[in-house]
Amino acid sequence: MTQAAPATAVKIGFKELVALVAMLMALNALAIDSMLPALPAIGEALNVADANQRQWVVTAYLLGFGVTQIIYGPLSDRFGRRPVLFVGVAIYVVFSLASAFAWSFESLMAARVMQGVGAASTRVLAVAIVRDQYEGRRMAQVMSLSFLVFLGVPIIAPSLGAVILMLGPWRWIFLLLGLWGVAILVWAGLRLPETLHPENRMPIDLGRIGAAAAETVTNRLSIGYSLAMAVIVGCLFGFINSAQQVFEVALGNAAAFPLVFAGVGCCIAMASLMNAGLVQRLGQRLLSHTALIGFTAFSALHMAVALAGYETLTTFAVLQALTMFCFGFIGGNFGSMAMTPLGHIAGTAAAVQGVISSVGGALIGFAIGQQFDGTTVPMTAGFTLCGLTAIGIVLWTERGRLFVARAEASAVDGHIE
Repeated sequence: MTQAAPATAVKIGFKELVALVAMLMALNALAIDSMLPALPAIGEALNVADANQRQWVVTAYLLGFGVTQIIYGPLSDRFGRRPVLFVGVAIYVVFSLASAFAWSFESLMAARVMQGVGAASTRVLAVAIVRDQYEGRRMAQVMSLSFLVFLGVPIIAPSLGAVILMLGPWRWIFLLLGLWGVAILVWAGLRLPETLHPENRMPIDLGRIGAAAAETVTNRLSIGYSLAMAVIVGCLFGFINSAQQVFEVALGNAAAFPLVFAGVGCCIAMASLMNAGLVQRLGQRLLSHTALIGFTAFSALHMAVALAGYETLTTFAVLQALTMFCFGFIGGNFGSMAMTPLGHIAGTAAAVQGVISSVGGALIGFAIGQQFDGTTVPMTAGFTLCGLTAIGIVLWTERGRLFVARAEASAVDGHIE
């Protein structure tokens, strides 16, 4: 069975649901990637001389986004998806405006944390809304298509940020984020039905929440793919944290940043589109495990080029594009496999898994970014180490077998032994 009956008559079609979920996810991406060209201007305006310290503009947001996801899952299981989503996006809008009027770096960091707190609802609710209606490969297809549309934002976000900086101050970027949030509120308010079945609503019971969280972190598929996702997302965040400095300092071509960043985003989008078409025929494991090996191999090759001193704008663009092309086959599939055995606690499970992947990824990405030394060696070495670590985690998750599911495993098999 690939589709579950919604809680109410669904008036939103498949394509519109994919687009809306993608826009919810893009709310988060836009808040990260549009900042990157503005980091020098923000640092200058708010007296932050150390370029590495400016990375906190990204990381503070990611930490707020990651930590508070656990709150939204139980709330959405109790009150439904719609009202919790509306509150979260409203918080995002308010603190986007607060960021626009920040008077110090500390006040900006506080507003960014709270902006991330609001955006956390979109991550949890996007997954839960899809899981309410789909499961298995169909869910992976929906998430891949949403991921494809969502990736259009990172492709244009740095260029959008650069254009805004040409027209006005960096504060205008935060005003744009607030307007995006308002547009999402209007769209969801008019078109998104409540997808949670009335019989699946659960009271806020700490015992139940604890039991659901415990099930999430003790189920082998859930915790294994969540941890592997955290490691791989850490690479993405490491790239985002380092990108502006890499182009300005290591490659000496800051003007190429938006173009190359867009090219990398196109490669991820292309892979996600291909994944959406292939996952029904080839399966999540074959695609994602092959991509993970490719991700690690290309990262190792890139590290070797950087260590040998042969890094150029061309080598960076080509090898990073190949690496992130592989990433496009990993995200949606890992997330879907992590959720497969937990449909009965989708809200809480999505929240716990989101905390693991987001906070873990933010910390790993920050650690990679903070090692920047004027070359691409720290970033590429971090990618390689993370890829090897993720392969090890997946091998543990699948009990030593890659590419196909264990024949004797059931949909709910996987509790840690």
